[in-house]
Amino acid sequence: MRAALAAAASAAVAGEVPVGAVVVRNGEVIATAANAPRTLHDPTAHAEMLAIRAAAAALGDDRLGECDLWVTLEPCAMCAGAIAHARIARLYYGASDPKGGAVEHGPRLFAQPTIHHRPEVFPGIGESEAAALLRAFFAERR
Repeated sequence: MRAALAAAASAAVAGEVPVGAVVVRNGEVIATAANAPRTLHDPTAHAEMLAIRAAAAALGDDRLGECDLWVTLEPCAMCAGAIAHARIARLYYGASDPKGGAVEHGPRLFAQPTIHHRPEVFPGIGESEAAALLRAFFAERR
């Protein structure tokens, strides 16, 4: 989670919402990414999406079944869908997102009977640090 938090902090410096994600397989970091929708002019450039894409490219496989995803914020519906399609084994995330989250909030995607794959989910890892980054980022903009 430390690497994901560092990526989130770098996103904030770049003017992006501070979210970071890391894909790990067998204890080895395969990919790290920070939110970049504004920088890349791409609404799908969430940290999770970028990390999943990078990990799939690095491993040469669209299935990441032996991988874990560490992310600083509860994934949205788009990212949760990508996690399911990539067959991520375990999802660890920091801060909950009551407005935009889709794991424990909103559509609760992994609880739906039609979902292809359900990762093990571990919320609240590094929650206070992740939430503090988000609060500071948005406080500067208000």
